[in-house]
Amino acid sequence: MNLPFYIAKRYLFSKKSHHAINIISGISVCGVALATLALVCTLSVFNGFQELVAGFFTSFDPELKITVKEGKVFDSQDERLARVKALPDVDVFTCTLEENAMVQYKNKQAMVTLKGVEDNFEQLVAIDSILYGRGKFMLHDEVADYGIPGIQLTSVLGSGLAFVDPLEVYAPKRNAKVNLANPSASFNRSYLYSPGVAFIVNQQKYDDAYILVSLDFARRLFDYTTEVSAVELKLRPGSSTGKVKEEISRILGDGFVVADRYEQQADVFRIMEIEKLISYLFLTFILMIACFNVIGSLSMLIIDKKRDVATLRNLGASDHLIVRIFLFEGRMISLIGAVIGIVLGLALCYIQQRFGLLTLGGSTDNFVVDAYPVSVHASDVLLVFVTVVVVGFLSVWYPVRYLSRRLL
Repeated sequence: MNLPFYIAKRYLFSKKSHHAINIISGISVCGVALATLALVCTLSVFNGFQELVAGFFTSFDPELKITVKEGKVFDSQDERLARVKALPDVDVFTCTLEENAMVQYKNKQAMVTLKGVEDNFEQLVAIDSILYGRGKFMLHDEVADYGIPGIQLTSVLGSGLAFVDPLEVYAPKRNAKVNLANPSASFNRSYLYSPGVAFIVNQQKYDDAYILVSLDFARRLFDYTTEVSAVELKLRPGSSTGKVKEEISRILGDGFVVADRYEQQADVFRIMEIEKLISYLFLTFILMIACFNVIGSLSMLIIDKKRDVATLRNLGASDHLIVRIFLFEGRMISLIGAVIGIVLGLALCYIQQRFGLLTLGGSTDNFVVDAYPVSVHASDVLLVFVTVVVVGFLSVWYPVRYLSRRLL
């Protein structure tokens, strides 16, 4: 048996001559455990919010989106796109065109983003799950063109879900100079009618400013023929998104960008990752402060065990062996605190997932979920354990060597 480890274990669990040392050792373990628990729970909550936001985006964003690297639009009749459409893993292939426009309803105006989509767009996303109202998904018929606005946009325009009067849509003409004498002649104008529904994805970017229209309507309004701003894809069940993405990138070459759902919302997820990193660093700093309790516990233990150290020296123990005893003591406190903290943190995360004890506020009407979402990732648990062990080990290394020289 490792002699320093055996003696350190006896010192940790045996009763000391001064009862205060046992209390301080227990406080040291509790301090490390609480910091560890906070790390596990905080990182899990950030994971929960990240997955919650990802769930909102997946109801509107495609699995893969193809855009051009330079410029806004590209020709949808490119033969490379035909090869992409013919891939066996591609289930739905649809072209879209997004441009800014101004809409007016009666005396209210708003700048919006028109998203022109093909008729198979409802096969691309679960459109029925995000529609709100008594109508149905319809973008055109033989008589008129229809627009499906975001739920918040209907409030801004005061149109309601099933607006009776049409929306007036204005867009500047392409490659045309502004006629100062008659500015209205520099704009294309068209009308959109209501199919009786609006969409809601609980994301301000879409709900406040987007209107779904037919691709033909968007092309007429913005003076395009075969151009599109993106090609959106839905893959067959069981397909590997990463492999299909690589295959499409190889076919299209460097002039195109192929993005999955996370890359389409890279800014949002990057902000969340930064917030998660800052929280991790902040709690790690608190962990370092908690480790000062371990130093205090070790210093009192070294004073308490002066006679034992003298006996060990008489038996031939070296200074190196004695230092290792107290190093093991400090490391065991950190290790036990880490294990207890992780177990309690996982238990609290499970309770929160199951029962939702911590709610987001007194009234849940303003929140998408009632309680804090939690998602435990094994990589985060491993990161927390390694962080606690490393910080704990490093925090006791120099103090133990210094205290051993001064007090012994």
